[in-house]
Amino acid sequence: MLAALALATLAAAPAFAADIAAGAAKAKEVCAACHGLDGNSAQPDYPKLGGQHADFIAKALRDYKSGQRKNAIMAGFAAGLSRQDIDNLAAYYASQPRVLGTKW
Repeated sequence: MLAALALATLAAAPAFAADIAAGAAKAKEVCAACHGLDGNSAQPDYPKLGGQHADFIAKALRDYKSGQRKNAIMAGFAAGLSRQDIDNLAAYYASQPRVLGTKW
């Protein structure tokens, strides 16, 4: 019974497979000016996204989009992103190398 319920729940949920290539295209179009194409901006004012966990990036973008996370610039960019765009961007940036801003 429990297995059938779990299977029914999974079947009802939409499947969103992240597309890293689509994430790269969207990053080039929307994000690269500030965060750099690979998510490792040379500017210290912009967070480095390369190598960050995909779930963190996706949640941050959803929160900017909903207004739960406040930043006027990011809210404007996130407003135009679909759920699939967010998943794709998160997967793309997570797949990029992490570059440290300062080495200790």
